[in-house]
Amino acid sequence: MVIIGEISVDNSVSETRFACDLNACKGACCTFPGGRGAPLNDNEVSEIAQAFPIMKDYLPAVHLETIEREGLIDGEPGNYATQCVDGKACVFVYYDGDIAKCAFERAFYEKKTTWPKPISCHLFPIRIRKEGKEIQYEYFSECVPALARGEKEDIPLHRFVSAPLERAFGMIWYQQLNETINMKRS
Repeated sequence: MVIIGEISVDNSVSETRFACDLNACKGACCTFPGGRGAPLNDNEVSEIAQAFPIMKDYLPAVHLETIEREGLIDGEPGNYATQCVDGKACVFVYYDGDIAKCAFERAFYEKKTTWPKPISCHLFPIRIRKEGKEIQYEYFSECVPALARGEKEDIPLHRFVSAPLERAFGMIWYQQLNETINMKRS
């Protein structure tokens, strides 16, 4: 484990090789069964409310019906999550063929919003723990293709999620993390 600023970074973040392979996993991270969607920071609730009118045209009818019936989010302050359809897919998922994709991300890439998606989604498969003071890689069997691709292409997880790590902790923090990991490998 290394400590950058006040954040403990589990060795799994630097030792794991990872690169998403949507053709293989079909966007499984957005459709996990379990009843709750992606964890949200309290300040992300207003971002979701602002972005929803922009990206609702991307969403399937059943997702819009769920939003109409149950709302955009689930939970209460300190414990928010995205709403899910039948305890599985996030309501903000749209389908490109058989691949689940994020409507927030689509609106962002089309330059219709300035907010890419909830930070927990952006960082995935890294999880923030201990009230924001620790990060670690979390294994999901659905991501085995991403592990294989990461190994094949030699892509360290911390580099694969460099943009979300910078978004979450700042550019200087990420540069210090990268330098520390590089020094440990030397």
